[in-house]
Amino acid sequence: MSLGRTYAVALFGAGGNLVEIEADLANGLPGLNLIGLPDRALVEAADRVRSAVVNAGLALPARKLTVNLSPAALPKQGSGFDLGIALSVMCAAGLVPPASLASTVHFGELSLDGRLRPTPGALPAVIAARAAGFTRVMVPVGNAAEAELVPGMTIVPVPSLRQAAISHGAELAPIDVPPLLGASERPVDDSEPELDLSEVVGNHAAIDAVITAAAGGHHLFMLGPPGAGKTMLASRLPGILPDLCLDDALEVASIASLSGARQIQSLSLRPPLEAPHHGTTMAAMVGGGSANIKPGAIARASHGVLFLDEAPEFPATVLDALRQPLESGTVTIQRAASTASFPARFQLVLAANPCPCGQFGVSDRDCTCAPIMRRRYLQRLSGPLLDRVDLHVTVDRVSAVIAASADGPYVTTAQARAQVEAAREIMARRLRGTGWQLNSQVSGAYLRTRLRLAPAVTRPLDRALERGHITMRGYDRVLRVAWTLADIEGATTPTTEHLSRGLFLRKGIQ
Repeated sequence: MSLGRTYAVALFGAGGNLVEIEADLANGLPGLNLIGLPDRALVEAADRVRSAVVNAGLALPARKLTVNLSPAALPKQGSGFDLGIALSVMCAAGLVPPASLASTVHFGELSLDGRLRPTPGALPAVIAARAAGFTRVMVPVGNAAEAELVPGMTIVPVPSLRQAAISHGAELAPIDVPPLLGASERPVDDSEPELDLSEVVGNHAAIDAVITAAAGGHHLFMLGPPGAGKTMLASRLPGILPDLCLDDALEVASIASLSGARQIQSLSLRPPLEAPHHGTTMAAMVGGGSANIKPGAIARASHGVLFLDEAPEFPATVLDALRQPLESGTVTIQRAASTASFPARFQLVLAANPCPCGQFGVSDRDCTCAPIMRRRYLQRLSGPLLDRVDLHVTVDRVSAVIAASADGPYVTTAQARAQVEAAREIMARRLRGTGWQLNSQVSGAYLRTRLRLAPAVTRPLDRALERGHITMRGYDRVLRVAWTLADIEGATTPTTEHLSRGLFLRKGIQ
């Protein structure tokens, strides 16, 4: 009896578990039997492996091959196991020395001609291998740039199964084969025009609210007629956010890799922006799938901005599904066979018109909406969802007089980002050792005890709570906004003016 052993990674959500691949060659009817809870795509690996080995110029013995994926109780899915299965089988057949296989994690899908195809999820697979204590990972050439983003790892990119066997010490003559490249590997123009905050004319109060949201990580709701500039403001919010740290950037890139939309070529430190259409489904927003669970828009927006334009047009179930991720910062998708968790710590930006026709408050003569229609339209945004949004601002259309006289000085994106970075440095010093980095993350109990303000300062807020104008959650959120306003101005603690401004930003549009 001959045995071959190597390792691969089973991906679950944004993470993965190490899987040991064991191949046993024994007497019996020729065939390749795969065990260890594989899904349909993984069961088909048996045929891909046999064809790839033959077309690589090698031959497997006409004997019974059994491949076990351990731990056996862990569900496995996808085609990323192909390379590990093929090499373990070749090791059992005596075609590849076993020494190198035992210290290497393999990831990649095989084509029938023996070449390796770029496979979604290479980056989180390498991260999982590093967490398991491995330092060497073999991937397809098309995944090399993505895999090399993880520091401290030795990446071995190979174009084909034959070259993979040679890399492990097999005494074979190398054969040049063109590597398989994904569509995103081919040259494309990814350049996008840089959006600057100075292009926004007028609406200084809305601009200040956007800067406040960026500084403290607060969620934002903008109400205004079409053409007022809500989308312009939201699209410029990621530009004034600070660069991501290395761990956050790797997490963002891992989610992008798992989504399979594009091949990761470099590590971007800029926060992402996701703006799904209002016809998006629950699965597209939250994430889902029967066997292969993929991240949704809220996971792809993690450490960045999720912008919902025309928010009342979204299905109510989709909007209410945001409530739990807004509180916990994660989204967990449960299926009968598996459970996947994705990060979901994003800034939510909602934009809405004042009524279905959009003319209420602008040209009431042209507004065709009855009062009950206006109420029902905005009531599509549930109270519990809006209660989790810190800043509520009205964005008015810019008049011709303001547009003609608005000759500056404007706040540029660079200036706004400098303000945000300075405010976040103050927050970091104050919150050092707490586990929080932004004011929006601080618990209400900590605000009311460790950062307690004088009763004379909180009097407007206490009065609003007593009269039922805000909830206790709203009380805490106003405190967070007040601390952010104070940090932007460089004040030691919030004043009554900061509390009043925070309260207005909380209730200003109602």
